[in-house]
Amino acid sequence: MSKSLLFIPDISGFTNFVQTTEVEHSQHVIAELLEVLIAANTQELTLAEVEGDALFFYKEGSIPSQEKLLAQIETMYTAFYSHLKLLETHRICPCQACSSASNLELKIVAHAGELQFINVQNNKKPFGEIVIQAHRLLKNSVKSDNYVLLSEDLANEIMIPTNYKSSLYTFSEDENTYDNRTIKYIYSEIDTANLKLKSFKDGEVIELNRIPNLIVERTYPSSPEELIEILTNYRYRHLWAEGAQEIIYNENEVTRLGSEHMCVVGGKQLDFTVVSKANADAQFVYGELTTSPPPVDKMYQFFNIDRISETESRVRVELFWEAKSIFKKLLIQLVAKKLFKKNINTSLDKLYQLV
Repeated sequence: MSKSLLFIPDISGFTNFVQTTEVEHSQHVIAELLEVLIAANTQELTLAEVEGDALFFYKEGSIPSQEKLLAQIETMYTAFYSHLKLLETHRICPCQACSSASNLELKIVAHAGELQFINVQNNKKPFGEIVIQAHRLLKNSVKSDNYVLLSEDLANEIMIPTNYKSSLYTFSEDENTYDNRTIKYIYSEIDTANLKLKSFKDGEVIELNRIPNLIVERTYPSSPEELIEILTNYRYRHLWAEGAQEIIYNENEVTRLGSEHMCVVGGKQLDFTVVSKANADAQFVYGELTTSPPPVDKMYQFFNIDRISETESRVRVELFWEAKSIFKKLLIQLVAKKLFKKNINTSLDKLYQLV
């Protein structure tokens, strides 16, 4: 029988991360990272299970070559740490989950052997001794949380030297005893400085050297941290945004610079993108750009939040709009500005009730 590959990427620091951070955002962060790892599967590995903080892949009756397997491992590390960099540089949320996500690490354990299967509710699941061994190898003597580990059986199959070195890998030998059986393996810590992280689009930072077209202020019986969560979590948006019939957004993503959502108002879809403001003078600032609402060509809306006391915060909403034609400018002055002001005041009143 041909040997199969077992491949387990495991997010290190998951337990402490979830237990000591805001639950909802930590769930989103982990879900995003798992999706990133799944998308980085270049060797057509079969996903057997999502195991909380880990993914359990296998390749039945086939093992990639040494070159392909090491490339697959590098691809996953690159994708993982590229996304952590994105989360770090684009975050707008001050919560512990979002601010500490960059501390997460990745370990990958891979094993080889003869694979068996069982059927559970018509689903084919890997089964047998090598499955147990692969999971046992997650508990090892490696003094790191950021490494790749290849069992001796797998290392022999792909003919990789125990002291293999490259720009990314420096393998060493070790062994551990599980259930009175010693399993040898080779491992290499991964220096993230040697990864060629993917580039990503920078979040837009707006520099507006002029007075806002409209300013509205409110005081709320809430902390700035609570307010920024309500404002940036789109599942609350329809509860306070005036006229919002539906909010369409990525439910598994923590809102950050560049995040997009659609607001359905009067049957029409208005598109919004999260932006930041240069030289912000508030404790927290959440901004949105839209080119959808007529008669403006472009509109920026910024929520500036400052702490008054432990139980009170001030929110200052600033609207900046642009209109190219004289007709649009006239229409804004005669009609739209009053409507914008009315809608914002109504929204802020609803936000007060929600808080």
